[in-house]
Amino acid sequence: MTLATPIATASQTIGPYWHLLPYKGWNDLTRFGATGDVITITGRIVDGAGDPVTDACVELWQPSPAADAHFDGFGRCASDAEGRFSFTTLRPGPVAGVHGAAGNVQQAPHVAITIMARGLMKALATRIYFEGDAGHDIDPVLNLIEDPARRATLIAKATGPAAYHLDMVLQGAGETVFFAI
Repeated sequence: MTLATPIATASQTIGPYWHLLPYKGWNDLTRFGATGDVITITGRIVDGAGDPVTDACVELWQPSPAADAHFDGFGRCASDAEGRFSFTTLRPGPVAGVHGAAGNVQQAPHVAITIMARGLMKALATRIYFEGDAGHDIDPVLNLIEDPARRATLIAKATGPAAYHLDMVLQGAGETVFFAI
């Protein structure tokens, strides 16, 4: 019996599947008429050599505020020629904590990020927290990261009253903390 040679499937690589990004407005989570405290989250994705990742699909999932007909809590965009991405969304609030060893401690405001790109056999998952939030000290997920320098790779810096920026490094020095999914 001869076994077939394995072939990479869509679940193993983003490949040339750019039909996943059919609507350029997906990076605006207020696109359905959501109102509230609107913020912008920008960043840049770079590889271990510091070169821009120009073909990433970046997804943002937001647990707060609650999804409704005007705010679905989901966005998607492609990185540009400089590795940049941008989202317009509503400012997240604290989230009920995960019941477990840490108790039901409230999580600090955050958004979840998934990155898919050429060369990544699995999507990368991380979070973006926001500079200056007092909830960082008690957030059970953020505090799983003991090294303050590593924890800082998840904290977006304020660049204006309603704007935040966080660069993501896929590997090497200053690598962003990614979570197992």
